[in-house]
Amino acid sequence: MEVPQTPLSPTEFRSFKLGNVEQLSHNTAVYRFVLPSPHAVVGLPTASFLLVRAPIGEEGKPVVRPYTPISAPDARGHFDLLVKTYPTGTMSRHFAKLQVGDTLEVKGPVMKLEYKANMKAAIGMVAGGTGITPMLQVIEEALRNDADSTRLSLVYANVSPADILLKDRLDALAAAHPRFTVHYTIDRDVPAGWQGGVGHVTAAMLREQLPAAKLGDEALVLVCGPPGFMNAVSGGKAPDYSQGELAGHLKVLGYSAAQVLKV
Repeated sequence: MEVPQTPLSPTEFRSFKLGNVEQLSHNTAVYRFVLPSPHAVVGLPTASFLLVRAPIGEEGKPVVRPYTPISAPDARGHFDLLVKTYPTGTMSRHFAKLQVGDTLEVKGPVMKLEYKANMKAAIGMVAGGTGITPMLQVIEEALRNDADSTRLSLVYANVSPADILLKDRLDALAAAHPRFTVHYTIDRDVPAGWQGGVGHVTAAMLREQLPAAKLGDEALVLVCGPPGFMNAVSGGKAPDYSQGELAGHLKVLGYSAAQVLKV
């Protein structure tokens, strides 16, 4: 029996056609790209990301950016990318101009964390904005396996309630799985009866929501978000995109560099 060709390649960029755009907020949308066959599966390992490329730099030079799909690894015929458009974001502004039928070059997957069931007793996650995408990948992978008993906790920061991405999906997962909890925090437009946090992520908030640093090797904390958010929570990555030094709230709370992964 002939083995079907893998739609994605980790070594070369391949073109995929945009099939649909679903607007989630004033500046964020889900872009669905079509695979060569309706039966094809991307099969991304958890947790991994894709590289997208477009000739949109100065003098048409290629620009490459990483994105983590929010579609299930076994989704057939497509993969979905969640993209927030920033005023100065070269690639995100390119996404916003794409029309159904246009193509985008994609390469991958690139592994971030080789997740295995029960690899840790507890995994905490701290996300800002579209930094939710790698967290969702881990959450859904862990929760779809009944043999996985890992406790999961998410602190998710956004500007306003309207900016909370994929909230219905996260809430449904939390309601169905007691071992997963999610804590939202917002900066403004706080509605009456709001049950989450108000303001930026603080050390006190993380101390309450995340697995304790004293758990040692049994605990892992994942962090993903915009640069200012990363600096405050964990410190940013190094210029070469390696992990860099641990800083911010997590260092103050006593976590070690081995307990934190900046994704």
